[in-house]
Amino acid sequence: MAERLRLGVNIDHVATVRNARGGAVPDPVRAAHLAVAAGADGITAHLREDRRHIRDTDMARLSSELSKPLNFEMAATDEMIALAERFRPHAACLVPEKREERTTEGGLDVVGQQTALGPRIARLKAAGCRVSLFIEPDEAPITMAAKLGAPVVELHTGSWCHAVADGDATKAEAEFQRLKSGADHAARLGLEVHAGHGLDFDTARKLAGVSAFVEFNIGHFLIGEAIFIGLEAAIRQMRQAMDEGRASA
Repeated sequence: MAERLRLGVNIDHVATVRNARGGAVPDPVRAAHLAVAAGADGITAHLREDRRHIRDTDMARLSSELSKPLNFEMAATDEMIALAERFRPHAACLVPEKREERTTEGGLDVVGQQTALGPRIARLKAAGCRVSLFIEPDEAPITMAAKLGAPVVELHTGSWCHAVADGDATKAEAEFQRLKSGADHAARLGLEVHAGHGLDFDTARKLAGVSAFVEFNIGHFLIGEAIFIGLEAAIRQMRQAMDEGRASA
């Protein structure tokens, strides 16, 4: 049987709700503590350049208070690298970022941006951060991630999850095979393989059956489900779904 799959819980959208009204509630750091109590193996937070949800003060509190690893999602900019050097999270995941997008729409162009990414990855590693690159599950970006010295890749699962949600079985199967092939290729190169974006109970259960994956990072679905059943219950149900899927790997 493959090793236990880790669950990272993204608490960005607790901050989205807070910021809709201003003030201090709901507190994303409180949500992070609840997530850890419910079985999360780590916490993910994306400090966007426009600060639309997570704020600098949130990152400072998460860095100092968490008992589990903090994964700092960030654009590959000098400003964000400097903040990572200040907060020194366990992990730093470099993601593409556009001001006009509602959420991350695809993987980082590591092939086209390799010259700029190299020194930034080196700075993060020097600060003690475990660097992850959020990329598409294709051979070229995965190979480039290994060449750039990033020890971890997080494969973008959005295209597969959207196809599943749309009921497009043909596309969903093609995207699932793309993820599986990408994960296997990354593992052969010695990379640790994570996955994230759009995963729900059913898709997480299915993807957990691919033994090359080590960690899933899930946020929006869990925060949405928490409205109906509570955050701890949503996380426990996700943990169960992942464990069920992993048992078949």
